[in-house]
Amino acid sequence: SPQSYCLENAILKAQEVAERYPGRFILGADTVVILGGVALGKPRDREHGAEMLRALSDRPHIVATAFALISPDGSVHSEVVETTVFIKALREWEIQGYLETGEPDDKAGAYAIQGIGTFLVAGIEGSYSNVVGLPVMEVLGALEAAGGPRPFQH
Repeated sequence: SPQSYCLENAILKAQEVAERYPGRFILGADTVVILGGVALGKPRDREHGAEMLRALSDRPHIVATAFALISPDGSVHSEVVETTVFIKALREWEIQGYLETGEPDDKAGAYAIQGIGTFLVAGIEGSYSNVVGLPVMEVLGALEAAGGPRPFQH
């Protein structure tokens, strides 16, 4: 599944860094946009981006971010967080205008909720930070459970 692939990537990223920095907290993450059970990667070109945006138009989709937290003792906590995103019914001029900004060129699903692409989004169910690329609340919870540093702790 796209979620399993995403989780494998997050774990591999974390393990690769942990080998170079043993005895530390290491975080790896990977995000995927899923429409109808199919992962949408980054668009190959503008036309591919337009196809993606047309497919997402007026339909909900899932943004799944997997993260892997490796503790100093080598134990691994990993999970996948999913957020449902609702894209409004897009008009062709909106799709073309958004593509012209260049913002979608390197984004999975051809949009960025935190940028100009915010105008595409009618609503979300779940974590906003997850859609941006890191489910902050879940990561902080895992870090605290593993005995890691807490926010605002000096």
